[in-house]
Amino acid sequence: MRTITTLGTATLLTIALASEHAVAATASEIEREVAAAVKACYAGVEGCHAVAKKAKGVLVFPQVTKAGLGIGGSYGVGALQIGGRTVGYYSTTSASIGLQAGAEEHSEMIMFLSEEALNQFRASSGWKVGGDASVAVIDEGAAKNVDSLTHKEPIVAFVYGAKGLMGSLSLEGAKISPYTPD
Repeated sequence: MRTITTLGTATLLTIALASEHAVAATASEIEREVAAAVKACYAGVEGCHAVAKKAKGVLVFPQVTKAGLGIGGSYGVGALQIGGRTVGYYSTTSASIGLQAGAEEHSEMIMFLSEEALNQFRASSGWKVGGDASVAVIDEGAAKNVDSLTHKEPIVAFVYGAKGLMGSLSLEGAKISPYTPD
């Protein structure tokens, strides 16, 4: 029991530290990290650049920290780009309960392939993956099948660059909200 309590405390501390880093992020820091994350996806994930060229808008979270031990959560900040220019900043958060243990960091690029999907996202004050929109999630291993997904889904997300050990790369339940950088 003591081990579980210690690990649970460590999990919550990890999330809190990640959140503290993100809260302190300035617009220029976010811009630099977004540019690096986009470059990494284009260079390292099959199909990422081709899908991005079709996208009406791309929401980039360069570093999402996820941790859990029974109870878990994730947090990250990023930017929405239209035509390669930032038009807004956003945060992503999630919480979960269940069979999970570990911690990781990864990058996410959520691509809006239709004007309607992009407009619905931009009109919301808090957008929930799975609640407000269905998102086809493509991890690095599934990127070979990206063409079949982009013809069916209005929103496609690439999850890549995972560091650490966590069992799931799901975006289900993530809430994305406007963010104001320092």
